[in-house]
Amino acid sequence: MSKDLLFEIGTEEIPSKYMPKTLQQAKVLTEAKLKEKRIKFDEVKTYGTPRRIVIFVNNISQNQEDLEEMVKGPSEKAAFDGDGNPTKALLGFLKGQNTTLENIEIAQLSGVNYIYAKKQEKGLPTKDVLKNILPDIMTSITFPKSMKWGNKSFRFARPIRWVMPILDDEVITFDKDGIACGRTTKGHRVLSHGEIEIKNTAEYFEKLRAGYVIVDQDERRAIIRRQAIEIAKQKGGVAVIDEELLEEITFLVEYPTALIGNFEEEYLKLPKEAVVTPMKEHQRYFPVIDHEGNLMNHFITVRNGDDRYLDIVAQGNEKVLRARLADAKFFFDEDKKNGLDKNVEKLKHVVFQETLGTIYDKTERIKKNCEYIAAALNIEGKQKENLMRAAQLSKADLVTGMVKEFTELQGIMGREYALLQGEDSEVADAVLEQYLPRSAGAETPKSINGAILAIADRIDTISGCFAIGIQPTGSQDPYGLRRQAIGIISIILESKLHISLNDLFMNAYKPFEEKGVVKGTLEAVKTDILEFFKGRFKNALMDKGFEYDVLDSVVGAGLDDILDSYVKVSIISDWKKREEFNHILSSFNRVSNLAAKATVFDINEDLLTQPQEKVLANTVYEIEEEYNSYLKTRDYENALKLLMTLKSPIDQFFDNIMVMVEEESVRNCRLSLLSKITGMMNHFADLSMIVVK
Repeated sequence: MSKDLLFEIGTEEIPSKYMPKTLQQAKVLTEAKLKEKRIKFDEVKTYGTPRRIVIFVNNISQNQEDLEEMVKGPSEKAAFDGDGNPTKALLGFLKGQNTTLENIEIAQLSGVNYIYAKKQEKGLPTKDVLKNILPDIMTSITFPKSMKWGNKSFRFARPIRWVMPILDDEVITFDKDGIACGRTTKGHRVLSHGEIEIKNTAEYFEKLRAGYVIVDQDERRAIIRRQAIEIAKQKGGVAVIDEELLEEITFLVEYPTALIGNFEEEYLKLPKEAVVTPMKEHQRYFPVIDHEGNLMNHFITVRNGDDRYLDIVAQGNEKVLRARLADAKFFFDEDKKNGLDKNVEKLKHVVFQETLGTIYDKTERIKKNCEYIAAALNIEGKQKENLMRAAQLSKADLVTGMVKEFTELQGIMGREYALLQGEDSEVADAVLEQYLPRSAGAETPKSINGAILAIADRIDTISGCFAIGIQPTGSQDPYGLRRQAIGIISIILESKLHISLNDLFMNAYKPFEEKGVVKGTLEAVKTDILEFFKGRFKNALMDKGFEYDVLDSVVGAGLDDILDSYVKVSIISDWKKREEFNHILSSFNRVSNLAAKATVFDINEDLLTQPQEKVLANTVYEIEEEYNSYLKTRDYENALKLLMTLKSPIDQFFDNIMVMVEEESVRNCRLSLLSKITGMMNHFADLSMIVVK
């Protein structure tokens, strides 16, 4: 007969952003521990509120499964001496397995006879095994930040106040650093009084609900969404429900009740983001818009409690938001008195990085990077003029009162102020888009000028940090260089830009070299940056589902044009699904392996006397010009098709020709021919790294 297991870890309030990954981690740990200990179960579910982590296992078996396995020992030859007596090796094995000669068997493995001992272990009652499993799970959970609390020997995000492990109706007792096990839990910190006794797992969720705690986070999330939609509808509006904010609020409350508040209509004259940002980022409110998408003077907040005295709660929230919006209005009005050009001068007094200089210095470098990229992409005329103007104003909003108060508005306010002072919309949009994508997988710049400015900014930061020796190490990345590199890759791929990564770096590197702050040689810094980008490129494409061997084959041939490499990865991935491609890879691998032995790279056609080597050489010469033409125009589909025509001549060559002959001149000539083929292949990708299925 199976039972249900409930394991609740009661704590002080855990940061809401920790909870989703913590619950997933608890689920994985529990499943792994139970399987390791041979305990059957149907399903592990995890739940969480600010004050508890809950593990619930459905239909857990009452006993471990019995263990029966054959343990391999020494070979038969090593187990017995010439007279058939057990050797020390066998006796030691028997002792280690706690068995006797009567319980051994001899079986063959890879043509050798080995001694095997039959090991049997009777399964223990699950409740006894859980006494070890549960504290292991509890102490194995990790958090972004954790510490030791009191005299505890393990680290946790917040102090643990109680643990409640119950198997159906029986408390599982264990002692971990004096944390007492029991059958009592705690309800809502304010609305529930005293401890709540749980007699069995079946009554847990309803008893907590009676104590104003909804344990299931999915239910809390659904309640918040439903209530927010409904009360916004009552005002004739629509609740703007940001999913990340919704998840954060879900783990901030145990008993959610949504309510609506109001603010003065005069604040709607502010830029929309200047109103929404204080709501979402600072107060955790949902904005309300009308059916045309215009912001309304309402907000929705979620109370951790019931629906009593909601008017008083609303008034308190309105007062707080009103103060925030009053500050925003003051800063906005003050900022408008100063043009962005004046702010650029103020950047001379804002340090970007001690060695790399001020934000003004960075702006000047960004302008040079934009000049280079514009030339590389043939950006000219009015578009280039707008690009350079956007570069000049790109960081001007950093010294505005609005951005100092609400840092999340950088770029957003830059765009607003640019439009207010009459800048071209293309300039204003680029100032905003320089910060896109704001996170992995997020929206990238829509305009070409926004994409260029975003790349120019990021490559400056990456090149500068590598130049002065503060590149990421291990988990340390204080300047977010990994994020910056992934941003560049995402922008290039989404905007379909062909840019030389090597040239991009060389251009960005010059100002640091001129300033004399570079640590190490140019080649060393360049090598480090290119390797850094290779790692980010491979990670980004593996996240898209591409296979590691395909990525290795393309990156192994060099990573300079990121978009070009992406196209090659896509095409090779498609070709890898074709049977004929896998067949020719074997032929190419033979070519590559022998070509590595070449020391002379001169094909003397007079030494190619055998029909098969003549055919191979002639085929190579025939397709070479067309093949290079396809590579030049990036027609990789036809380039691969042309390479495929070499399969038959290559196979005929290897079937009939001995490459490593004694005559040095002939040997070198044949190796040179194979080296030429390898060189042609490697101009596309290192196909020898593809794993043949």
